[in-house]
Amino acid sequence: MVGRKTQTGLVGRGFQLDRLSRVLDAATGRMAGVALVGGDAGIGKTRIVCELSEIARERGFTVLVGQCAELGNALPYLPLADALRSADLRSALESRPVLRRLLPGADPDGSDALSGALAQQRLFGATLSLLGELADERPVLMVFEDLHWADHSTRDLLVFLTRMLQRERVVLVGTYRTDDLHRRHPLRPVLAELQRLPLVVPVELPPLDDEAMATHLTALGGGNAGLIGGVVGRAGGNPFFAEELLQAASSGDRLPATLADLLMARVEGLSDTAQQVLRVAAVAGRRVDHDMLRAAAGLADRPLEEALREIVSRGLLTVDQHIGYDFRHALLQEAVYDDLLPGERTRLHMTFASLLTESGGRAAELAHHYSAAHDVRGALITSLEAGLRATQMGAPAEANRHFDRALEVWEQVPDADAITGTTRARLILDSAAAAADSGDNHRAIAHLRRLRQLVTEPQLVAETNERLAWYQADGDDFHGMAEAAQAAVDVVGDGPETPMLARALATHARTLWIAERVADAQEAAARALEVARRTGSIEAESAALVSLGIQQESLGDPDMAEELLSMAAAKTSGSLSMDLRAWFSLARLQYERGDLDAAAESAEAGLQVARENGLMWSTFGTDLRFLRYLISFAAGDWDAAEKRAAMFGVRVGTPPEALLSSFALFVEVGRGRAVAAERLRWLEPFWGADDLVTYMTRGMAAELALWRGDPKEALGHVDAVVAVQQPYDSGLIRISATGLAALADLPPGDPARQRGTEFVERARYAATHGPAGPRTTLGPEGQGWLARAEAEWHRLSGTATPEVWDRALTAFDGGFPYEQARNRWRLAETLLETGDRDRARAEWEKAVEVADHLGAAPLRHALDLLGRRARFTLPDAAEPGRASVLDSLTGREREVLAQVAAGRSNREIGERLFISQKTASVHVSNILAKLGAATRTQAAAIAHQEGVTPPDD
Repeated sequence: MVGRKTQTGLVGRGFQLDRLSRVLDAATGRMAGVALVGGDAGIGKTRIVCELSEIARERGFTVLVGQCAELGNALPYLPLADALRSADLRSALESRPVLRRLLPGADPDGSDALSGALAQQRLFGATLSLLGELADERPVLMVFEDLHWADHSTRDLLVFLTRMLQRERVVLVGTYRTDDLHRRHPLRPVLAELQRLPLVVPVELPPLDDEAMATHLTALGGGNAGLIGGVVGRAGGNPFFAEELLQAASSGDRLPATLADLLMARVEGLSDTAQQVLRVAAVAGRRVDHDMLRAAAGLADRPLEEALREIVSRGLLTVDQHIGYDFRHALLQEAVYDDLLPGERTRLHMTFASLLTESGGRAAELAHHYSAAHDVRGALITSLEAGLRATQMGAPAEANRHFDRALEVWEQVPDADAITGTTRARLILDSAAAAADSGDNHRAIAHLRRLRQLVTEPQLVAETNERLAWYQADGDDFHGMAEAAQAAVDVVGDGPETPMLARALATHARTLWIAERVADAQEAAARALEVARRTGSIEAESAALVSLGIQQESLGDPDMAEELLSMAAAKTSGSLSMDLRAWFSLARLQYERGDLDAAAESAEAGLQVARENGLMWSTFGTDLRFLRYLISFAAGDWDAAEKRAAMFGVRVGTPPEALLSSFALFVEVGRGRAVAAERLRWLEPFWGADDLVTYMTRGMAAELALWRGDPKEALGHVDAVVAVQQPYDSGLIRISATGLAALADLPPGDPARQRGTEFVERARYAATHGPAGPRTTLGPEGQGWLARAEAEWHRLSGTATPEVWDRALTAFDGGFPYEQARNRWRLAETLLETGDRDRARAEWEKAVEVADHLGAAPLRHALDLLGRRARFTLPDAAEPGRASVLDSLTGREREVLAQVAAGRSNREIGERLFISQKTASVHVSNILAKLGAATRTQAAAIAHQEGVTPPDD
């Protein structure tokens, strides 16, 4: 008989292991990476990941491994919880209670516990923060095994981390079975989304060829060549199948036709007691605790230990580090479980359910066993508890799943209301809320439309209709939305005033505003505010104040809008989402009014709330951060703005990510950063798919084209933005000014120059008209851009005077130093044309000073050209500094760039700088990305332009 040996090296997987190792290389050079390892069951995914983990440990990585389980789709964040059990993480988890609560035995509740979407956003942010903190000490490898079994929230977490990780020394690796991914498997769209990103390296494990398989079996002690040849011919390139075939053939057993038969033949070779123990273990899942196995098997210690020793010695179970046992392979557990008789399976599931109930097991695991045991009463109680627990953990998709499972058996339990302490209607509302929190508004709406047919109690009717209208507004499903909100108000409107009425009125006001019933929306919001105050409903009061503030802003009363939003922000409503929304709305209004100091103060106050509650990555936490970035940019604190822009990922894959990324273009275009071109390449697929993304990205692409001297390209971007805007959109003022600048830069005689009137009239209309009628006020930035548009129209027409540009300069008073400097540039040009050389020089020097302070390289270059034409020199004879496209490179990357400029290969670079060829390759890739260069030749050209001297031989 052939003994089972442990192989110490991989066979036939050199290419795949090399690809994975290169991801580790990149991480050490501060380029985060993700690898997705796919292959059939038994093909060797775990083996190659174990080998990669050992390589990572040898290189000083922190290695975290999490295992999904077949019932893991009901256990939120199971692989994350598994990975966090490492003793090395205890101190880091102390400051992150949201992660600490995932661990076995931890208190699931907490005084700071949130629920639903906010809890999930907090957990995601905490995980990202943890990985970043660990990576500051040393690189991190985090493995998610068996993603085909992952729960919805784990899949969402993987997508979030893949999107957010950029320059951290972190590698994520996930494994999955390709043969399990049927057409509608939930992992398929996730893989398709992730594999489009350059950060992600797909690694497919094909079957081993015959030579590699023979080498593998020989290393295991495979005996004679004839035996190995027969196994190789049967195994189909699957290492696990081959190993089992070899074991059976070496024992003289008949070789079964299928892998399942082969595995069960191995099991049947055990003693009766050992087979019994293995069957019990299979019901527990891939892993089983020793004490739980002893209790479920009903054996005394000695016979149990003898049976386990027999099983382990045959290589069917392995001893794990947490005082328990793992099946050697998931296929073995599945084969044993599938071989159980129906009654035997039901009995064993009931045994585990009873034992877990006594020991305080996890509700989701209990729900799984009670459901499999067909105990509807137990399934109802535990599914409801599992849903509540998932909500607390920030796993709304799993909460929805558990609540729906409870609803499935509700009618089968006669006293369901009594034993659960809730009602079917309340459970449907909870399930709908969980669905909406997970982003599935369609499912939430469907739940509530069914519930409307069932409820008759006025408060429930009102709540059902109010939530239905709210989710319809969130999901852009406007059919019947206002009617549902009206129904919520009608059913409780004639009775005593209640918080429910205040909430219904606030939602009604929102739906009326969406429907452009302006006067009705104002009336509803005003009444919502009165009722909320009289009934003490602070959340409804805050919602009404925010709605009224936004309405007053649109109707041309910014003073009243700011007063209302200030009142909302000053309240602690009990809803963190509402509190953050109020701070964001206030800061945004103050920014648009040009009160940059007040806007910065409000944004910081909102960010403090987000920071204290771990919600920096929540929707409004993110909104506040990009608003704070815009305030820094507008106020001229570009260093702070660029630092904040570092969180806006370049590699984007969804419209929200694209919108966030587009804001970084302000400072990147303004400073002439090469990364702006790379960012625009990533944003281009979203042009036309989202109007706001189109406005932001193509508007900044137009400015970049103007700095590069290509007004025709700039005009194309401007026309594309205009096509997706409403005539009253205030953003048209700025984009029209940009279009007029492009027309003015076209050569004389170009027919496009005749479009000037079209553009200036568009800007004037947007400045005087709003969505609800005449626009009575326009904020300072809008006024500044309108004055710029008028000045550019005069420049195009050849009628520009210093007074025209003075008006544009004055309009940007009180902030916006960059726009003031750009106006001074054009003002200086006009003054020179009119012969006022002294004032032209004074305005030019002021613009130069601001450009240097900001690091606005393109503007500084334009001012240099003007200065040379006018023969201006600065009082300081020294050449003024300017931002360089090389500023983003590290010292080592500059050394590598110098070698690239000399025309050397990666191997030659490695030899001269005493680094490996792989490390040199990583540095070159990073340099190309940072410079926005497509080839080494382009990078070398940039190096020469920036004065990089090739090193001497």
